[in-house]
Amino acid sequence: MGRPEGVRPRAVALGIFATLALFSAIPGAAMSDPNAPERPPAPGSSQPHRRVKRGWIWKQLFVPEEDPTPQVIGQLKSDSDRGDSSIRYILSGEGAGDVFQIDEYTGEIRTLGKLDREEKAFYVLQAQAINRRTNQPEEPESEFIIKVQDINDNVPQFQNEPYVSSIPEMCPTGTTVARVTATDADDPMFGNNAKLIYSILQGEPYFSVEPKTGIIVTSWPNMDREARDQYLVVVQVKDMLGLSGGYSSSTTVTVTLTDVNDNGPTFHHHLYAFAVPENAAVGTTVGRIMAQDGDIGINAKMTYSLEDDLEASATFIIRTDPVTQEGVVLLAKPLDFETKRRFVMAAEAANDHADTRFLPLDEFRDRTTLKIVVEDVDEPPVFLSPLYEWKVPENAAVGTAVGSVTAEDGDAFNNPVRYSIARRSDAARAFKIDPNNGTVTTAKVLDREAAGWHNLTVEAKETAQGRLSSSAALFIKVLDVNDNVPRLATDYQPYICEGTQPGELVQLISAVDPDEPAEGHHFYFSMVPDRHINPNFTLRDNQDNTAGIVARRSSFSRRDRTQYLLPVVVTDSGSPALSSTSTLTISVCSCQPGGHCPTGGVRALAMSMGVSLQTLLGLSVCLLTLTVLSVLMLLLRRHRRKQQEGLEVDTKELELPETVSQKVLYYKEAGAEGARLDSCPGSAVPLRPHPRRKERRLRREDVRASIRMSLRESHLIGPEDDVFRQFILDRLVEADEDPYVPPFDCIRAYAYEGSGSPAGSLSSLDSAELGTEHTAGGSRAHVVRLSPWCGAVDEDTF
Repeated sequence: MGRPEGVRPRAVALGIFATLALFSAIPGAAMSDPNAPERPPAPGSSQPHRRVKRGWIWKQLFVPEEDPTPQVIGQLKSDSDRGDSSIRYILSGEGAGDVFQIDEYTGEIRTLGKLDREEKAFYVLQAQAINRRTNQPEEPESEFIIKVQDINDNVPQFQNEPYVSSIPEMCPTGTTVARVTATDADDPMFGNNAKLIYSILQGEPYFSVEPKTGIIVTSWPNMDREARDQYLVVVQVKDMLGLSGGYSSSTTVTVTLTDVNDNGPTFHHHLYAFAVPENAAVGTTVGRIMAQDGDIGINAKMTYSLEDDLEASATFIIRTDPVTQEGVVLLAKPLDFETKRRFVMAAEAANDHADTRFLPLDEFRDRTTLKIVVEDVDEPPVFLSPLYEWKVPENAAVGTAVGSVTAEDGDAFNNPVRYSIARRSDAARAFKIDPNNGTVTTAKVLDREAAGWHNLTVEAKETAQGRLSSSAALFIKVLDVNDNVPRLATDYQPYICEGTQPGELVQLISAVDPDEPAEGHHFYFSMVPDRHINPNFTLRDNQDNTAGIVARRSSFSRRDRTQYLLPVVVTDSGSPALSSTSTLTISVCSCQPGGHCPTGGVRALAMSMGVSLQTLLGLSVCLLTLTVLSVLMLLLRRHRRKQQEGLEVDTKELELPETVSQKVLYYKEAGAEGARLDSCPGSAVPLRPHPRRKERRLRREDVRASIRMSLRESHLIGPEDDVFRQFILDRLVEADEDPYVPPFDCIRAYAYEGSGSPAGSLSSLDSAELGTEHTAGGSRAHVVRLSPWCGAVDEDTF
C-alpha cells in the first residue's frame, strides 16, 4: 500500500511543526499496526505464520482556532488509489459534515468555519476508503483526532470579587492582608498564553503583592487606625508573563484597619461646674462629663469614679452611659441648702481593657475636678415625724388634749406656720387643732363601737412668701370603756318535751357584748333573785361564756300548761360591771321519739293569735275543700256550656200554672196530655216567673249516664254528712240567684234523698226505655227526665 500525499504548501506554511508531528504514513513493518489481525496461511502453504502489514496509520491533526478561512488540514490517500477516482473517501465522527468536510475523490480534509478551543479542544473522527465498483472497503476504518490549536484570545479574570479584608492597626510589616486569584481560559500547556503575573497599581508604599501567588502583604510599619482606617488596593494581572501583546485585568481590595487599645481616656477640661436645686429628687441627673478616647468598641469602654471627698461621694454618684461613654453625675441623697451649699470632688476615667503592648498602664486613666453648687429653694414646712399615733378613751370629755404636732420651716427666712385638719379626713368633725401650736383636742364625745380608729391628715402651711404647705398622717385609736350591757346572742325559742326527765338540758345559751375589754369577754349567767326557788328550771353557768337551762322535774304536760317564762340575767366582767335581763319563753311540746317538736312553729302562731291548734287545722281543711269544689264546678259549667252549643235540639216552653205547689212541676208537650207529678205535699207556694228560652234536648245515652252517676254518688254520701249539707246549701243559694232555672224543689234534689226516704223514686230509668212512644190510641204520657244536679241548665226535666 502507498502512503498518503503530503499537505499543501499553505497548510505547511501555517504550521510546519504541526504538519510534521501530526500525521505520517511509513510503509513497511517498522510502522505496522501491532493490533492488526494476522492472516492465516493459504491451504497447503508451507510458509511460516507472520503479521500482516498496515499500509498507513493516522495519529492526530492540528487546526488553529479562531481562523474563519476554510482550509485543508490533511489528506487521505490509499495505495489502491490509481488516480482514476475508483476510491471514495468517507469521514464520520464528531463534527463530520458541519465542522469538517472530506473530498470523496481526493481525500482532502478541510474546515468549514472557525473553531474555538475554549468551547471544544479536540474532535474524534473515523476515515474509510471504499471501492466504488465493489462498494467494499479498500482499507479498514481508521480513527484519528483533530486538535484545536490554542491562541491567546482570552483575558484573565479575577475570582471571588469583591475582595474585602481587615487587619489590626499597628501590625508589623509583612502581615498577610489577602490573596487574589485570577484564571485564564487559554491553554496553560501551550506557550505562555495562560501564564499570569500580578502587580500593584494602587496602594504603595503601604502594601505589596507577590507576582506569582497574588498574596497581598503590608509594607509599611505601625499603620494607625485613628489616622486612617481604610485603604483601597488595586491589583493588576497579565498573561503572557507580562510580555507585550498580552491581555490584563485589575481588581480592588478594600483593606480596613481594626482597632487596638493604643489610646487612653483624656478629659478636655480640668474643671466641670454644675448647679442643682436643693429640692431636686434623688436620682436627678446633675451633669455629664466626657473623657475622649481615640479607640472604639471595647477598647473605648471606660469606668468613671468620684474620689477625694467622702461626703460628696455619698451624696453624688457617677455612672457610665453605655452608648456615649459619658460620665453621668446623679444625686444620691437629698440636698439642703441651709446645711451645705457647695461640693468639690475629683472624677477619674479608666479604660476597662488596658493593653500594655502599646501603652503603659498609667496612660489608660485620666482625672478631672467637679464643682457642684446647691441652689436655695423655698421649701414647705417639715413635720418632725411623718406620722403620729395617739390613743384616747371613748369616755373622754369634749376638749381633752390628745397630742401635739410640730412642723418647722428650714428656709433662710423662717416663716410662721399655721396648722389645720383636712376636712376630708375628719368628716364627723370629731377633733380640732390649735392653728398656732398644733395641739389636737376632742370636739365631740367619741364612741368606740361606732368608730374605733380616726385617720386624720394634719396640714402645716406658711403664712408668708410662697405659702407652701405639707401634711402628716395622724392615727387616733379610741380605747374601749365598758359602756354597753351584755345580751343574749340570739332570740332563743326553747321548748321542753312532755317526757323530759329531771336534769336534762333544755337550751344552751350564750351572750354578746359590743365592748372589747383588753382581757377578753367573760359573762356570768344567773336567774332573777326570788324568795322561792324555781321548781321547774334551773340555770347552770358553764364558766365559758355559755349557760344551760336544765329541767328540775318530769311532770311537764300540755294539759296543765303550755308555756313557762324564765328571766335570765347576764352580767359582764367590766369595771363597773353591767348586766341585762332577758325573759325566755319555754314551750311544752309533744315531741316525736327523737326529741323533735314538729308543730312548734304552728303552735307559736296559734298562740300569738289566741286560737287553738285544732281550730286552725279545721279552718285550713275547710278552705282547701271549698277551693277544690269551686274549681270543679267551674270546670263542669264550662263543659256543659260546650255541650249546649254543639247540640241542635228543639225545645219546648215550660209552662207552670200558678196553682201548682212549690214541689210540683207541670210539663206539657205538643200532641200529648199534660202530666202532673205530685212528689212533695205541702202548701202551695207560687214559683218565680221563668223567662222564656229555648231548650236543647240531649241524647238519651247522655241522660241515662248522668242520672246513673248521680244515683251512684248519692249512695256514697248520706244526708247526715257535713259536706253533703254544705253542698245542698251552696246549690240552694245558687238556684235563688240564677233567674234561668226553676226554683229549688224536691224534684231537683231527688238524687240526694238517700235510701231512708219514705218517698219513692221518681226516676223511670228502670221501668221502660226512654225511646218508647205512645200508640195511636194509647193514653200513656212521655217519660220525663229529671235533673240529678242542681243548677244544670242543660238537663232540665221535660
